[in-house]
Order: sequence, then structure tokens, then C-alpha cells
Amino acid sequence: MGIDITVQSIAAEPSAPPENKLVQWARSALDGNIKEAEITLRITDEDEIQSLNARWRHIDEPTNVLSFPLNDAGGPPSILLGDIVICAPIIKQEAAAQNKSLPAHWAHMIIHGILHLMSYDHVKDKDAKIMEEKEISILKTLGFPNPYLNQ
Repeated sequence: MGIDITVQSIAAEPSAPPENKLVQWARSALDGNIKEAEITLRITDEDEIQSLNARWRHIDEPTNVLSFPLNDAGGPPSILLGDIVICAPIIKQEAAAQNKSLPAHWAHMIIHGILHLMSYDHVKDKDAKIMEEKEISILKTLGFPNPYLNQ
């Protein structure tokens, strides 16, 4: 089967990168030991992501990215890794506000979401440092700068 990454888009935002770039960035974040996986990347608008954020996180506002892992932490690995929902208008706004290139911010958010599917977390400072170092390393291999500088 291999790695199957499906891209869905309901966003009218024309700034979303092409599907092949989204898939490339998602694959770059997968651990080299993962040989089989199914992931859905859903590019959405502010209304849909706000609804999902309210339902699943009890935060009634739009956000940049949500991850929905299908594998319980500590359980056996699942081929169905999960879904990532990304809000195209929010990504565009954040990139401009943070003075980042749009592709760099998209790549960062895709990688961030994939790492969440693989049980990385940033609630505790120690875990955040591990996750951020992983993001920085992956982004560097793709030719993107450290997203945590100059913010």
C-alpha cells in the first residue's frame, strides 16, 4: 500500500499551494520507519475550522491547523494515521503578520500537523522543545528557515 495522502479542498482561498507540494511536505514529516500510512489533508475556510475547533477543542474561534490522530498514544501503530484540517485564509493572514513566506508557513503547518498525528505534543515545555527541534530540522531539509526566529 505505501503512504497514501489524500488532499481535499473546500477553501476558495487561491493562495493554497499545489497538491504535490502539500503531499511532499507531509511526507517529509513522516518518520522513516513508517512505510504504510493513510492521511487526509483538508484545506478549509474559517467557518469550517471554527466549527471543528468549537466541537473538538471547545474553543469557538478559527485556528490555523487541527490534527485528528486515529492512533492512540502507546497503542499499536495504525495504517490510518489521521486527518489534518488547515485553514487557508488563516495561514495567509499569519504568514503576512509574521513576515514569513507563504510556502514556508504552509510547510510548517503541514509538518506540525503530521507530527501531532505521530504523537508529538507541545503542551509541556520539554515536549514543545522536542517538537520544535523536529520541525526546524525537517523544514531545513526542505530549504525553509527556522519558523521560530523573528516572531
